[in-house]
Amino acid sequence: MNTIIKQIKIIPLLLMGLILSNVATAQQTLSLKDVLNYAIQNNTNVRKAKLDIDYGKYKTDEIRGQALPQINGNAGLTYNPIIGQLVVGDQSFQMGRTWNSNVGVQLDQQLFNQTIFTGLKAAKASENYYRLNAQMTDEQVIEVVANNYYQVLVNRQQLNVIDTNIKNVRVIEKLIGDQYKNGLARKIDVDRIKVNMTNLQTRREQTLNAVIQLENQLKFSIGMPVENAITLPPTELNNVPVLPALSDSISTTNRTELRLLNVQRDLLTLQKKAYQSEYYPSLALTGNISYTGMSDKFDLYKSNSTAFWYDASAIGLSLRIPIFNGFATRARIRQAQVDINKADEDIRNTKNSLNLAYENAKIQLRNSLSTINSQRENAKLAQEIYNSTRNNYNNGLAGLTDLLDTENALTEAQNSYTQALLNYKIAEIQLIKSQGNIKSLL
Repeated sequence: MNTIIKQIKIIPLLLMGLILSNVATAQQTLSLKDVLNYAIQNNTNVRKAKLDIDYGKYKTDEIRGQALPQINGNAGLTYNPIIGQLVVGDQSFQMGRTWNSNVGVQLDQQLFNQTIFTGLKAAKASENYYRLNAQMTDEQVIEVVANNYYQVLVNRQQLNVIDTNIKNVRVIEKLIGDQYKNGLARKIDVDRIKVNMTNLQTRREQTLNAVIQLENQLKFSIGMPVENAITLPPTELNNVPVLPALSDSISTTNRTELRLLNVQRDLLTLQKKAYQSEYYPSLALTGNISYTGMSDKFDLYKSNSTAFWYDASAIGLSLRIPIFNGFATRARIRQAQVDINKADEDIRNTKNSLNLAYENAKIQLRNSLSTINSQRENAKLAQEIYNSTRNNYNNGLAGLTDLLDTENALTEAQNSYTQALLNYKIAEIQLIKSQGNIKSLL
């Protein structure tokens, strides 16, 4: 009995341990690599793309099945209320019996069918297409998630700036309140501080809501339940950016976008060949065996049946030679060629687009880095001005208007610096993507 009581007492402790363990896990800090790897495993689009790979394999099996022997069984039962007569000279003979039954097996084997052979090649090419499409999906998800990740960090940084400002204003609010009680400050100064505090608190609430929405969007994009709590390390934005080595041009040969378009062009070429194969003759082997029974009574399947049973079989070749179909095949071939030409234009345009993205990313990266350096110095200067003005205000050498103006200038400079960091990170992601190395973020 005492043992049972001890076990009962232990249960709440175990439950509490599990709860604390779950909380610790839920609050685990997630780096960019952690988030990206989670997305690669759980994002819905990524998982669907992987399922498409399996679909492509099964599609190949389906096409391959058409080249294998086709075997079908058949059975039938016929009742003839009125039996026809065969007239020969002056005599007539009954054609069949009242009840007929037959069972049989039919075999068909394609010996030469260019359409099936071309379809099999297209199916294999489709497998490669689905694999590349899955790789493309991974890259797209990585780009989206990385952008969302840095947006959350930047908005959280802006929230920290507002919290710092609120803390500073509260100190001033207390100071002015004490001065007002002692007759050293005006009522309007107290009201202005209250208005400024209210504006800051409203801005904090709006920024906090934006952070929550961005976090929810981030969790959705990586396939995580929205109700899960996440924590991101702010140190991701603390590293001083350095301009990487930039080449004058990039090679687009191995870019997933182009490889995918090239596979699509191959599929269109095979589609054209499939239409051309309609001009080819097809040859098939056929064979069948059947067992037929006839009787005037419905006793076909009885042991003492009066039915007459006989078997039959046949083996043959079936040759189909297309001669004329109103130029329909020619029209389909020409349509397929138009699709190939359009695919060539897409490839050419994509190459140019990839080069454009690389050049724009280089420009944006340089501009963002220049902005970061200037805004960093500007934020330091704004902080020094604010500290000096606040000290002068405490000593009666500066007015409240000057203090509030410098406080607003400091906030704007800090937010501008944070926004410059976000612009740099987004440009960096675009540069890595344009170089075809987006998966290096993993």
